Amino acid sequence: MAKIHWSIFKSPKTLVSIMWMYLNKKWWRLKLIIASLFYNDFISWNYACDIALEPIFWFVENFTGVIGPILIVMLLSLTGLMIYTAYYIGIPYWWEKSPSITIILLIIGHWLLINVLFHYYMGVKVPAGNPPEGGLIPEAVSICKKCIKPKPPRTHHCSICQKCVLKMDHHCPWLNNCVGHYNHRHFFLYMIFTAIGIIFIMIFGVEIAYQEIFPDYEQELDGHPVKINNNFEIIPVTEMMDHLSHEELDEIAKHEYKIKIKETRRRLIIFAGLICVTGLFILVGLIWWHGKLITNGETSIEARINSKEIDKYNKQGKIYQNPYDFGILENWKIFLGLKQHSWLCVLLPSTHSPRGNGLTWQTIYDKKDEKI
Repeated sequence: MAKIHWSIFKSPKTLVSIMWMYLNKKWWRLKLIIASLFYNDFISWNYACDIALEPIFWFVENFTGVIGPILIVMLLSLTGLMIYTAYYIGIPYWWEKSPSITIILLIIGHWLLINVLFHYYMGVKVPAGNPPEGGLIPEAVSICKKCIKPKPPRTHHCSICQKCVLKMDHHCPWLNNCVGHYNHRHFFLYMIFTAIGIIFIMIFGVEIAYQEIFPDYEQELDGHPVKINNNFEIIPVTEMMDHLSHEELDEIAKHEYKIKIKETRRRLIIFAGLICVTGLFILVGLIWWHGKLITNGETSIEARINSKEIDKYNKQGKIYQNPYDFGILENWKIFLGLKQHSWLCVLLPSTHSPRGNGLTWQTIYDKKDEKI
């Protein structure tokens, strides 16, 4: 006869396992529902990065126009400080050392200064160029989604200026202006001449800085030198000076003034040195980047577009070619507007316009058709 064994301790375990499976299934369904609400088959790492950078884009679009004038004043103040330091410390030092060398330095320095100020002024004041309002556009490649107007080739919309810009490179807050077709050359040459000017100051200022920061004193004198009977005597700082005459007190005051002037000079040199090192480091990077773009016949925006096109063509086993790349030398001539001008207009301030009107552009395919 079979025996029945009752076990009341195993039933809770079975119940717990059933409840756990039930909750696990509900949780899986909930995750599936949430994932289905946000699923996108076209999502990529670039898209995720763009979403993460949206707050930065928002800040740039809304506040760059406001802080632009502040950055202009800041940049002009730093430039003025460098000019003041050169006149106040550099020129007297080199004139005492060698007047002939000083004259040469003055000529080179003022040539650089004129170019820096000229190209910065032109970069700020010259508009980058916009499609004509209500006018006919010879060629349009698309419709601007924000302006709802036809866009010529190489034209892009600036969300800060709220306009379409011809051959737009970027919006520069230090110029408070877009960099595009008509002022791109001034922007680049401003960086070039500024970098050369900083190197010029550093080369001929390093000797002055070394002597100011590391003075060649035989010994430090803890007191005040006072001229008594054509001889200098050192009066200790701790000594009472009530018994000194007015002449002796004047000598002490003059000495204290010289110490303050020397300390001011030292701080000015250190500050100018920090500006030079920081500015040169930033400018070299920008010049390298923009020089590479100019060599390839493209702008900052076009470089991003072309990189995506290159990847797409590579997947198809094809080779993508930038339609505006005419070779290194020709690209630089086009950028600098040297078709009817000599290279002298690069070395001296020049207001000549770039090639074309920015509405139509010649491509490498047009060149091939001309040869045929």
